[in-house]
Amino acid sequence: MSRPIQVLIDSAAIAHNYRRIKALAPNAKVYAVAKANGYGHGLERVAAAVPDADGFALVEFNWAVALRETGVTQPILLLEGVFSADEMAGASRHALTVAVHEERALVWLETLTLPRPVDIYVKLNTGMNRLGFAAEAAGAVVARLKACPNVGSITLMTHFATADDPERGIAKPLARFDTAAAGLGLPMTLANSAAIFDFPEVHRDWVRPGIALYGATPFAHRSAASLGLVAAMSLQSEIIGVQTLQAGDAVGYAAAFTASGPMRIGVIACGYADGYPRHAPTGTPVLVGGVRTRLLGRVSMDMLAVDLSDLPQAQIGTPVELWGKNLPIDEVANAAGTIGYELMCAVALRVPVRTL
Repeated sequence: MSRPIQVLIDSAAIAHNYRRIKALAPNAKVYAVAKANGYGHGLERVAAAVPDADGFALVEFNWAVALRETGVTQPILLLEGVFSADEMAGASRHALTVAVHEERALVWLETLTLPRPVDIYVKLNTGMNRLGFAAEAAGAVVARLKACPNVGSITLMTHFATADDPERGIAKPLARFDTAAAGLGLPMTLANSAAIFDFPEVHRDWVRPGIALYGATPFAHRSAASLGLVAAMSLQSEIIGVQTLQAGDAVGYAAAFTASGPMRIGVIACGYADGYPRHAPTGTPVLVGGVRTRLLGRVSMDMLAVDLSDLPQAQIGTPVELWGKNLPIDEVANAAGTIGYELMCAVALRVPVRTL
């Protein structure tokens, strides 16, 4: 028997979440954002779960090419653009859509001989200050692209830094974007997962759900279930050891937890080398045999310990859910001081994956 840890990927949940987003933005097309290997779910699994998606968006050029070569005919958007003239030529060959956010890409489009025109998304910086042309430069950039025979369609895009923050919202960056886009008459994409739920006025032509597609919440204080989303990833294992402690006995490295009285603990085959957060503290929720209990002490490379004091039925072989349909990944992430995105993407290659 192999080590009992595994990840389950529920394709039906991904499909459900995509339909949920389509229902929220009925007049927009929807990119299934599948960067970082589909947020750890597997790029090909995501594509298979939503074969009729309006388009796919990712950042990895090689994976975009691989996705195209599987037979995907929908638009595939490179969210960070390309990083060399060779990649611009490759984007042309494979009919990839390219986000353009800096001068080099404009020059490549103006000077290369390409086999076919490339559809372009002009990324505008409206205040996040990561990638993008200054919003005020939109007209000049668009004029250069329209004059370029290597360019096909042109779409305007931006990204919101605080769409998940009810106090700051999107008013300022949206005003900056709309001012820049006025009179250009181009299609637009603005909405990430949070904006899809809270700001229907920015659904426009395309929306770009990432975390919501996988059944986790983009909000700090609103659950995925309250948004109508279903978890697509479950990290599961089993108890592989049981210990009985007395008052004063410690658990794990650095003796980070000390028993105040007699108690039972369970040792689970899951550690930070599997992608579980090493910094998760005592008290982080874990489900053992469907019952909620708590993590104890330090997470080790291959194991972690949980409290079995109130679970006399739990023994070696009892199933464990570290996160998933019954224990939201966002609860575990919040306890560990991180976000669900990181946990999804951090699951290690050594953990077997099974698709439902």
